[in-house]
Amino acid sequence: MKSNDVILQTVANIVLFIILMFSVFLFFNGHHEPGGGFIGGLMTSSALVLLLLAYDLETVKRILPVDFKLVTAAGLLVAVGTGMGSFFFGAPFLSQTYDYFHFPVLGELELATALIFDVGVYLVVVGITLTIIQTIGEDR
Repeated sequence: MKSNDVILQTVANIVLFIILMFSVFLFFNGHHEPGGGFIGGLMTSSALVLLLLAYDLETVKRILPVDFKLVTAAGLLVAVGTGMGSFFFGAPFLSQTYDYFHFPVLGELELATALIFDVGVYLVVVGITLTIIQTIGEDR
Protein backbone atom coordinates (compact mmCIF):
# COMPACT_ATOMS: atom_id res chain seq x y z
CA MET A 1 0.00 0.00 0.00
CA LYS A 2 1.53 3.29 -1.09
CA SER A 3 0.06 6.44 0.37
CA ASN A 4 0.33 9.90 -1.08
CA ASP A 5 0.88 12.16 1.92
CA VAL A 6 1.64 15.40 0.13
CA ILE A 7 1.27 17.59 3.21
CA LEU A 8 3.52 15.36 5.35
CA GLN A 9 6.14 15.16 2.62
CA THR A 10 6.14 18.93 2.04
CA VAL A 11 6.42 19.73 5.75
CA ALA A 12 9.09 17.03 6.19
CA ASN A 13 11.20 18.57 3.43
CA ILE A 14 11.12 21.94 5.18
CA VAL A 15 11.53 20.70 8.75
CA LEU A 16 14.37 18.40 7.65
CA PHE A 17 16.64 21.36 6.94
CA ILE A 18 15.67 23.13 10.16
CA ILE A 19 16.55 20.05 12.21
CA LEU A 20 19.80 19.54 10.30
CA MET A 21 20.86 23.16 10.88
CA PHE A 22 20.07 22.82 14.58
CA SER A 23 22.07 19.59 14.61
CA VAL A 24 25.10 21.40 13.15
CA PHE A 25 24.68 24.15 15.76
CA LEU A 26 24.56 21.59 18.59
CA PHE A 27 27.56 19.78 17.17
CA PHE A 28 29.81 22.85 17.08
CA ASN A 29 28.43 24.27 20.32
CA GLY A 30 29.17 21.09 22.25
CA HIS A 31 32.73 21.89 23.24
CA HIS A 32 31.74 24.78 25.52
CA GLU A 33 28.01 24.23 26.10
CA PRO A 34 25.68 21.20 26.17
CA GLY A 35 25.77 19.42 22.85
CA GLY A 36 28.49 17.77 20.82
CA GLY A 37 28.78 14.75 18.62
CA PHE A 38 26.27 12.57 20.45
CA ILE A 39 23.32 14.95 20.56
CA GLY A 40 24.17 16.33 17.11
CA GLY A 41 24.14 12.79 15.74
CA LEU A 42 20.80 12.09 17.40
CA MET A 43 19.30 15.24 15.88
CA THR A 44 20.59 14.31 12.42
CA SER A 45 19.19 10.81 12.87
CA SER A 46 15.82 12.23 13.89
CA ALA A 47 15.75 14.36 10.74
CA LEU A 48 16.45 11.32 8.59
CA VAL A 49 13.84 9.27 10.49
CA LEU A 50 11.34 12.02 9.70
CA LEU A 51 12.27 11.55 6.04
CA LEU A 52 11.70 7.80 6.42
CA LEU A 53 8.27 8.44 7.93
CA ALA A 54 7.24 10.87 5.19
CA TYR A 55 8.49 8.69 2.33
CA ASP A 56 8.95 4.96 2.05
CA LEU A 57 12.22 3.17 2.74
CA GLU A 58 12.99 2.58 -0.94
CA THR A 59 12.64 6.28 -1.82
CA VAL A 60 14.96 7.33 1.00
CA LYS A 61 17.50 4.69 -0.04
CA ARG A 62 17.45 6.16 -3.55
CA ILE A 63 17.94 9.68 -2.17
CA LEU A 64 20.63 8.63 0.34
CA PRO A 65 22.45 5.60 -1.09
CA VAL A 66 24.58 5.26 2.03
CA ASP A 67 25.46 2.08 3.89
CA PHE A 68 25.17 3.28 7.46
CA LYS A 69 27.22 0.34 8.73
CA LEU A 70 30.17 1.87 6.89
CA VAL A 71 29.36 5.26 8.43
CA THR A 72 29.53 3.60 11.85
CA ALA A 73 32.87 1.98 11.03
CA ALA A 74 34.30 5.27 9.75
CA GLY A 75 33.16 7.03 12.92
CA LEU A 76 34.82 4.39 15.10
CA LEU A 77 38.05 4.75 13.15
CA VAL A 78 38.01 8.52 13.54
CA ALA A 79 37.21 8.38 17.28
CA VAL A 80 39.81 5.72 18.09
CA GLY A 81 42.34 7.34 15.75
CA THR A 82 41.93 10.62 17.60
CA GLY A 83 42.64 8.91 20.89
CA MET A 84 45.61 7.01 19.50
CA GLY A 85 47.00 10.18 17.91
CA SER A 86 47.92 11.50 21.33
CA PHE A 87 50.43 8.63 21.69
CA PHE A 88 52.53 10.19 18.91
CA PHE A 89 53.09 13.19 21.17
CA GLY A 90 53.79 11.20 24.32
CA ALA A 91 50.45 12.14 25.88
CA PRO A 92 47.89 9.83 27.50
CA PHE A 93 45.05 8.31 25.46
CA LEU A 94 42.39 10.87 24.42
CA SER A 95 44.44 13.88 25.49
CA GLN A 96 43.35 17.00 23.70
CA THR A 97 44.89 20.24 22.66
CA TYR A 98 43.61 23.42 21.05
CA ASP A 99 44.81 26.51 19.29
CA TYR A 100 43.35 29.65 17.73
CA PHE A 101 43.17 30.00 13.95
CA HIS A 102 42.15 32.94 11.78
CA PHE A 103 39.61 32.28 9.01
CA PRO A 104 38.82 34.88 6.31
CA VAL A 105 35.07 35.16 6.85
CA LEU A 106 34.67 33.80 10.37
CA GLY A 107 37.57 35.55 12.06
CA GLU A 108 39.54 33.93 14.86
CA LEU A 109 38.22 30.58 16.06
CA GLU A 110 39.38 28.08 18.64
CA LEU A 111 39.81 24.61 17.16
CA ALA A 112 40.36 21.62 19.43
CA THR A 113 41.26 18.00 18.76
CA ALA A 114 38.11 17.13 20.73
CA LEU A 115 36.18 18.34 17.67
CA ILE A 116 37.71 15.53 15.60
CA PHE A 117 36.69 13.03 18.28
CA ASP A 118 33.17 14.50 18.20
CA VAL A 119 33.06 13.91 14.43
CA GLY A 120 33.72 10.24 15.13
CA VAL A 121 31.01 10.10 17.79
CA TYR A 122 28.61 11.92 15.45
CA LEU A 123 29.21 9.39 12.66
CA VAL A 124 28.84 6.43 15.03
CA VAL A 125 25.55 7.71 16.44
CA VAL A 126 24.08 8.47 13.00
CA GLY A 127 25.29 5.16 11.59
CA ILE A 128 24.03 2.98 14.45
CA THR A 129 20.69 4.76 14.80
CA LEU A 130 19.84 4.60 11.11
CA THR A 131 21.05 1.02 10.77
CA ILE A 132 18.68 0.00 13.57
CA ILE A 133 15.76 2.04 12.18
CA GLN A 134 16.25 0.72 8.64
CA THR A 135 16.55 -2.87 9.90
CA ILE A 136 13.29 -2.51 11.79
CA GLY A 137 11.68 -0.87 8.75
CA GLU A 138 12.76 -3.69 6.44
CA ASP A 139 11.13 -6.35 8.63
CA ARG A 140 7.73 -7.12 7.24
